[in-house]
Amino acid sequence: MTTIDELANRTETVAKRLGIRKFDVCGSTSDSTSVQVDRGEPKQVKASTRQAVTVRVWNDANAVGITSTTDTDENGIELALQTAREASEFGVKEHAPDFSPEATVPIQDDEGDRTAENTPADTLIQALLDAEKQLLDAHTDIESVPYNGLSQKTIARFYLNSEGSRRQEALSYSTLYLYSKTAENGKKPRSAGAIRLDRAFDNLDISGCVKEAAEKTISHLNYQKIKSGRYRVVFSADAFLSLLGAFSNLFNAQSILDKQSLSTLDSLGEEIASPLLSVCDDARHRDRVAAHYFDGEGTPTRRVSLIESGVLTGFLHSAGTAKRTNSQPTGHANMGAKVTVSPDFFHVFPGKNSDRDYSLETEENVVFIDELSALHAGVNALEGSFSLPLDGWLVNKGDRVSIDSATVAGDFRDLLKAIVYVGKEPEVLPNGICPQIWVDGLSITGE
Repeated sequence: MTTIDELANRTETVAKRLGIRKFDVCGSTSDSTSVQVDRGEPKQVKASTRQAVTVRVWNDANAVGITSTTDTDENGIELALQTAREASEFGVKEHAPDFSPEATVPIQDDEGDRTAENTPADTLIQALLDAEKQLLDAHTDIESVPYNGLSQKTIARFYLNSEGSRRQEALSYSTLYLYSKTAENGKKPRSAGAIRLDRAFDNLDISGCVKEAAEKTISHLNYQKIKSGRYRVVFSADAFLSLLGAFSNLFNAQSILDKQSLSTLDSLGEEIASPLLSVCDDARHRDRVAAHYFDGEGTPTRRVSLIESGVLTGFLHSAGTAKRTNSQPTGHANMGAKVTVSPDFFHVFPGKNSDRDYSLETEENVVFIDELSALHAGVNALEGSFSLPLDGWLVNKGDRVSIDSATVAGDFRDLLKAIVYVGKEPEVLPNGICPQIWVDGLSITGE
């Protein structure tokens, strides 16, 4: 594999020969192996090696052209630089992209080597077959595990530019997901699942994933309809993070500048949520398995406060949005045909102390939403409204009854202000860390 220094030297040599003075290159390579099984037999085994490189070139008028390639030898780099230079003649003049001012800032890395040895595919298959069997044996009404997968992946990322920036990192992680389905006489099939991540396959909590998937699936067997009305709702970590991601334009500086956000530049300092809620974007959170140390522009990632005790305190920036708003880039830029901004890893936690603690073991007539679906269709991110199918339970003093087909609807801004409790036990998921979130007066449509 080409090293960052080799690629930088090669690019600088070619750029000098072509008379190109300003450029940057970012990209990644990945090696992955994934397996699936079906009723005790291997279903699919895939292995792949992929490489993606993005090259930008600035011309004498400071307009930028961009292209992509998968070839990093001298000929490939030369063709990419030439193509990007030609494209720069058509580059935008207003708010043209530029280097991040933090692209050469040193990055502190206390973790050292974050890669793991590859596990043979036959070992992955056997582990997944065992997990499927355990899940099928957990209850007679669990008919199948139609969606399952066990994978391992190693990613190497890099960024370099003509001003001397050199960034590189490599990390590995393994993922297991199990999604089982029931077949109960006279009843509709119900399903539920679980997921586990770890940096190495040997540390993956397979038994915990099987147990969680089984318990959730079994708990949905005796489902009942729910009367439509307003309920106190408890969002699981997965459900609340899904909503937060769907309405992340609240914090996205690019969306704000494009007038495609629920916020404006003047929204900072406004109370947008209950004082019980705080939210950060923390790309390097200690519990995050696949943490990144820099973004697509070479800006170091960091912890960014978004909501502090209900008050909007920050936005997510690229170098371009930071320059336009007299701010600092936050390490959230993605390089593509254009530079975009997106959240990395949400950390949701309590703000101000609650007057009392809430528990599913003591509260009555509470709707616990475990999972939301159809977010692509049921969310209007520009208006703040949502209407989404849910999987969950009606809970009375710890007794759970699975809910038949139902939807939850409302306005996300009203939801944030209606939070009455933020739990104390966070759950770590691929897209963030979050406790249970209790909300009063949400509309549930059921029977």
